[in-house]
Amino acid sequence: MKVATMPQVEMEKVEPLLEQYESRRTNLIPILQEVQDTYRYLPQEVLRKISQKLRVPMTEVYQVATFYRCFSLVPRGRHVIQVCLGTACHVRGAPRVLDRILRDLKMAGPGTTDDLQFTVETVRCIGCCGLAPVARVDNSHTHPHLTQAKVGGMLKKYEAKTEPAAPAQSDEASHAKA
Repeated sequence: MKVATMPQVEMEKVEPLLEQYESRRTNLIPILQEVQDTYRYLPQEVLRKISQKLRVPMTEVYQVATFYRCFSLVPRGRHVIQVCLGTACHVRGAPRVLDRILRDLKMAGPGTTDDLQFTVETVRCIGCCGLAPVARVDNSHTHPHLTQAKVGGMLKKYEAKTEPAAPAQSDEASHAKA
């Protein structure tokens, strides 16, 4: 497994994040959740800082970080696509949908795209058997009755869009703020 290192700029975000919490062992999971939300994974350097701040052995921090499925020790994509392979979804074509997602994202198998835009995972059941086959994106958007033909449209909704440049402010506007 390739270990990713964080740029110094990213590490500078860690201190203010950790300062929000008291140095108590009970804050371990909330801190890990905050770090996961901020970086989309738990960088090793940050785990060391958490261990030091809370005075909790690094082994214990790793135990918690690896026990819960919501945490990841490797970088994840901006969008996480979970393809249900439970019985109902499987019978109704989920493996073909998964194959199409992987093909469209140019991936050999579940994992994260090189540009960190998508992470594709398989799950055993999302709990929407009547809507099979189903994929869930970012734990909040469920895409029911998927077919290979619908995959392209689903992915297009989440592709990175370039933001238009902010309009330049006139000198008057920037002086008014000063």
